[in-house]
Amino acid sequence: MTNISRDTYTINDDYYRWSIRFFEAVRKRLGLNLKVHPDDGFLKQGHIFLFNHFARFETFIPPYIIHGATGAYSRSVADHGLFEVNERLSKYLRGVGAIPNNQPGLLAFLAAEILRGRKVVMFPEGGMVKDRRVLDRDGNFGVLFPKGKERRKHHRGAAVLAFTLDIFKKRILDLYEKGDEQRIRRWVTALELEDEQQLLTNANEPTLIVPATITFFPIRVQENVLTRTVDLFSGELPKRITEELLVEGNLIFRDTDMDIRLNPPIESAKNWRWWDKRLLNGYFRKITSLNDLFGLRDRPEGIAERMLVRRINDQSLQLRDQYMHAIYTGTTVNLSHLSSSIITLLIQQKRMEVNIGHFHRALYLALKSLQTATNVHLHRSLCQPDRYFDLLDGESAEFERFLDTCREAGLVARTSGSYRFLDKLCQEFGFHEVRLENPVVVYANEVAPIPNVREAIQEALQKASTIRDKELSSFLFDDEIRAHAWNREHFSQEPYREINDEETATESGAPYLHLPKENIQTGVLLVHGFLASPAELRNFGDCLSKLGYAVMGVRLAGHGTSPWDLKNRTREDWLNSVRRGYRILSAFAGQIVVVGFSTGGALAMMLAAEHPEKLSGVASVSAPLVYLNRKLVFVPLIQGLNKLTDWLPSFEGPMPFRVNESEHSDINYRNIPVHGLYQLRALIEELEDHLVEIKAPALILQGDDDQVVKPDSARLIFDKLTMKDKTLQWVSSGRHGIFNEDIGGTCKFLLDFIKRAGSSAS
Repeated sequence: MTNISRDTYTINDDYYRWSIRFFEAVRKRLGLNLKVHPDDGFLKQGHIFLFNHFARFETFIPPYIIHGATGAYSRSVADHGLFEVNERLSKYLRGVGAIPNNQPGLLAFLAAEILRGRKVVMFPEGGMVKDRRVLDRDGNFGVLFPKGKERRKHHRGAAVLAFTLDIFKKRILDLYEKGDEQRIRRWVTALELEDEQQLLTNANEPTLIVPATITFFPIRVQENVLTRTVDLFSGELPKRITEELLVEGNLIFRDTDMDIRLNPPIESAKNWRWWDKRLLNGYFRKITSLNDLFGLRDRPEGIAERMLVRRINDQSLQLRDQYMHAIYTGTTVNLSHLSSSIITLLIQQKRMEVNIGHFHRALYLALKSLQTATNVHLHRSLCQPDRYFDLLDGESAEFERFLDTCREAGLVARTSGSYRFLDKLCQEFGFHEVRLENPVVVYANEVAPIPNVREAIQEALQKASTIRDKELSSFLFDDEIRAHAWNREHFSQEPYREINDEETATESGAPYLHLPKENIQTGVLLVHGFLASPAELRNFGDCLSKLGYAVMGVRLAGHGTSPWDLKNRTREDWLNSVRRGYRILSAFAGQIVVVGFSTGGALAMMLAAEHPEKLSGVASVSAPLVYLNRKLVFVPLIQGLNKLTDWLPSFEGPMPFRVNESEHSDINYRNIPVHGLYQLRALIEELEDHLVEIKAPALILQGDDDQVVKPDSARLIFDKLTMKDKTLQWVSSGRHGIFNEDIGGTCKFLLDFIKRAGSSAS
């Protein structure tokens, strides 16, 4: 049937299962975060899986993920040199399904394996592409390897395999139509299938190629535990080995995301013309094995067979280009890709230094453009605003990590106001040096085949110097909407369901921004309370909007989603939410009044103590300095115990949540994270020290019989304020939520204050 003996390459069940268990055990202990996208059944549907090749260890991973999703064994085409190291390694590789890439009859053997229900894994680049440069100067795909001086096209073995196998399947279906049972039985026997039904079922399935893209993030060049250990026992190593230990050791042992993106399956079968069918029928009368069919390209006889070979070659080339395009445009784009692409474009423009603010505006604008682009797959860190909120101001932890790598490699220097690109960025490095010496070019090359990325970078650099504050603030508000949506979805997953199912809130937790069409003079920033959401003050916001004010309802970090989201948030996170809201609103109004309820009132006053530009007044309703609930005294103790038990993977601490029966159950969380209470208490303590720093006019509103906040809090706050323009207004009520319920004319007091503060500022 084929030139390869199945006995020689029999998959050893024990080897395979042991390898799967070993990988699972090691994966849990390594710093590699493996994610497969999307979960659309592609692993079950596909027959031939193609991967790009950047690191040596990654070749062992595809069979693992395929087996985990389908239970199927895979045949992997591997470098023949691995089988020549020693017999023990060769035996192991054969036992786990690997076949050397120089094995005669390889494609025929793989075709038979697919018909038997196996999957096939191939790497069409033919080796590692360390520089990730896959485009030539004309924009055509090709790769350059260490020993080569010219770029060559990618291998098309997978295309030939799929296309020729579909030819065979078509022939089998023709035999069924003709009722040629003798030949059908002969093929069942030759292929060592279970029965005729298995052959018919497989023949009816088009051969599907699944192009898959592996992306690592981040790439680091620092020493790691592997390099230090090897240095200790082996001394100085060859440069190539050192480079691979440094780069790939960091990928494995340090917190690294390995994203495997499964692109939509490609069907190799084409519509055959009538003369193609006649040529095939004539040739099929001659063949008795898959080797004969796959050998046609090497030894065609006569005009008819040469025409058939040309047809197969043309189709396989088209198929090869199609799956390589899918692989290279399936890259999971991250912040380092965008940063490197900007640096590369600036160098091409002979700009070896750039203003820091301009660079970060361009980087942010490129990100925002790609968030709405089609056919671009963004890394989750670019879809989760919590991870890039500070990017525009140059304080992003993700960007700092990239910059540290650039500095260590001697590529970029930072002065007081600019980034300076060093000459090393313009040097050419060899195949075994480039990842270590110039990770910037590696990142830039990786996304070069994606047109939308190139266009976004070019447009962002042009727009960075001309964008207006209002447009920029619109992008920033979009981040607030995205942050709410991302956290809401993330914390709705199964691990958080038990607490979530106890929640009673039904109102939307999203932030809002109301902008009158004209004559905006004053903006009002509304800050909700602890456990609540922007919905708490939405009615008042709607009222202000109708009166012509610009209004933004801030969503404090961790609120309006799930108690689990609030569990690890800090008071600084809450204050940053207020700062971002103030920044957004400032672009649309000449002066801003900040109004907060309860904890939101405390945060409003914390912001006022920073004297932000355009602030014309601050109003605080039912803000706490003293709570009636004496159990808050024990919160630091409980929080300390919770922290003490955090290292136990299955133990959440003695009291991670406690139940809260709220006045407004349709808005507030029912479960309070103890950590949140701890942060609340710390916020109150900080507020006392900052009240004296507030200079803007202030209004303090408080219910005289509040059952949550001790009413004396209002007097304490008022007495600590040192400005002349301050008012303490008491409301006769035993309720805490006097603002939401508009008790005792609370909203009227606020409206009058806002009007007065806005008028006096103007």
